[in-house]
Amino acid sequence: MLTSIPSPPSNVIELGPISLRAYGLMIALGVIAAVLVSQKRWAARGGDPDDISAVAMWAVPAGLIGSRIYHVFTDWRFDEGWAEPFKIWEGGLGIPGGMAAGVFAALWLIRRNGWDRPNLLDAMVPSLPLAQAIGRLGNWFNQELFGGPSDLPWAVEIDDRYAAGAGYPDADTFHPTFLYESLWNLGLFGVLIWVDRSGKIRRGGLVAVYVVGYALVRIWLETVRIDPASEIGGLRVNIWMSIVALSVAGGWLVVRGRAGTDDRAVGS
Repeated sequence: MLTSIPSPPSNVIELGPISLRAYGLMIALGVIAAVLVSQKRWAARGGDPDDISAVAMWAVPAGLIGSRIYHVFTDWRFDEGWAEPFKIWEGGLGIPGGMAAGVFAALWLIRRNGWDRPNLLDAMVPSLPLAQAIGRLGNWFNQELFGGPSDLPWAVEIDDRYAAGAGYPDADTFHPTFLYESLWNLGLFGVLIWVDRSGKIRRGGLVAVYVVGYALVRIWLETVRIDPASEIGGLRVNIWMSIVALSVAGGWLVVRGRAGTDDRAVGS
């Protein structure tokens, strides 16, 4: 009977003579999955799958840089030098910043090439939470971003050094917040596909549904996580950012999100 989830003994995966950082590998697998799903969905709408590869060439690097800048910004680390946001190898990636930067890079390329922006966005957006769901598993290998102590059957076992570093030297098992987010994102992936097929949302508006879905879970997760974070008015910065994102995206859906007669869903 499951009493807790063990953490991996190492954050390095050995493939013969090759040593791979599990965190980076999970991010790479997430990107690959997102590209493959987006290509299939775009092809179903009559698009060229190579368009997705071109978008990924710009969106992925932009997303990595944006996620690092967001992490630096929300942790108030401006005094550590201008190069700090680009030191991705030192750890610390903020998903909201990465997703925003990646989407803006995609929008720029779509406009530059004159592609069908609404349909292309709708084809790609469901793959975003899928990539997040896979990438979050890297936190499991690193034994990071866990929540408070827990004795639930699905609590994750954390090594003493990490537990002590989090301020809980006498606790052994914690809320696996990274797993909660991963499972939520898998569900969000399915919801986005269902919403797209329903034809109830204006073309190009699926990104707003994604933002609402992710912001909701992020607000809750930030109340469970115990890793150090900057605060404003007693609330973690990420909670404030999620509230803003939820308000903007939710407001857009209420005011302009409903599909019209010329906004039928295309493909799946």
